[in-house]
Amino acid sequence: MTPPPHLTTIGFDADDTLWQNEQFFRQTEEHFISLLADHGDRADIARRLLEAERRNLRLYGFGIKGFTLSMIETAIEVGGSNVPAELIARILAAGRDMLGHPVETLPDVADTLERLAGSYRLILVTKGDLFDQERKLAQSGLAPMFEAVEIVSDKNTATYERVFARHGAGPARGMMIGNSLKSDVIPAIEAGSWGVHVPHDLTWALEHAEPPLHEPRFRQIERLGRLPALIDEIEGR
Repeated sequence: MTPPPHLTTIGFDADDTLWQNEQFFRQTEEHFISLLADHGDRADIARRLLEAERRNLRLYGFGIKGFTLSMIETAIEVGGSNVPAELIARILAAGRDMLGHPVETLPDVADTLERLAGSYRLILVTKGDLFDQERKLAQSGLAPMFEAVEIVSDKNTATYERVFARHGAGPARGMMIGNSLKSDVIPAIEAGSWGVHVPHDLTWALEHAEPPLHEPRFRQIERLGRLPALIDEIEGR
């Protein structure tokens, strides 16, 4: 059997792979539900919010701004004419607070990037609000580690075909690392790359997917610090 070609490019997801993200959405959602406590059941409000988010993805994309608009839409849907302007203002304030939250990098991130940077082209592939993702990358202090940054509207097979062709020797010699099976791992494998899943304690409901255990280029590690050893194994070192 011909050995797989050596890796040239490694892509990293950002939110909940390099730094915390979902926990702030969960906290804001809990606050939002509390604000609407007089207008409905907590579980029903949470369900309606998720439905609004799913509906609005094609219009607003991923990120805090779309989430804030979905909260406002849900508040109007749940409360109708009884929703005061003050409540809408508090929802907007909650969204602004999210956009200003300090960046909290996850364990092993800086050390892992430093160990790989000299041997591979490292790129950041993330989706969400452009300004917010740029802000978080700058505050994280990790920007110098990456040779390229791709902030995309969505992550699918075509995304990884394009990214790994632009910044490397094609998908077959690329690897994507992330916490989302749906966005980071499965479409990268479909493009011909390696896909490495690094689970996070919290995963957004719309990012759930079954692990592609039958795929020879699928791997899962419990923490990012295991990545250099995994790459050595794949490269036959």
